[in-house]
Amino acid sequence: MKVFGITGYSGAGKTTLLEALIPLLVARGLRVSLIKHTHHDFDIDQPGKDSYRLREAGCNEVMLLSNRRWALMHELRGEAEPNLVEQIALLSPCDLVLIEGYKEAAYPKLEVHRPANNQSLLAAIDSEHIVAVASDVAINLPHELDVVLLDLADRNAIAQFILSYLDL
Repeated sequence: MKVFGITGYSGAGKTTLLEALIPLLVARGLRVSLIKHTHHDFDIDQPGKDSYRLREAGCNEVMLLSNRRWALMHELRGEAEPNLVEQIALLSPCDLVLIEGYKEAAYPKLEVHRPANNQSLLAAIDSEHIVAVASDVAINLPHELDVVLLDLADRNAIAQFILSYLDL
């Protein structure tokens, strides 16, 4: 499975970009999966539902199954957060695993950068793994950065860059 990350600061538009890219990649015949990292406490289950009650009762894992989808919830219960390699290994085989977040991950990444957010370029810190920057306005990249600059609004060009970079 090929792995490619979309990174950037909060509010840069990573999820919006992924939401536009995924249909373009799927339309090209790729099977795509995604891992989204969040620093926030989250819950995909609803209080009062049987699965929530059983998980709250102490189950380490609860799997929900229907004829349309399945979901596995795993409670860490004090264990360390699994690393990205361990999480990728849990996915079913696919052509492309997209990763949202994980700024420090050692995979090729595209940075979503909006100068209006007043944040520095992550590519200046991680020029080894950030291979492209997509921005909503023209920016001048430092000449020592060997990254491709893409127009954030040109989703087809971004999709094509990812496919070409990964040789898909």
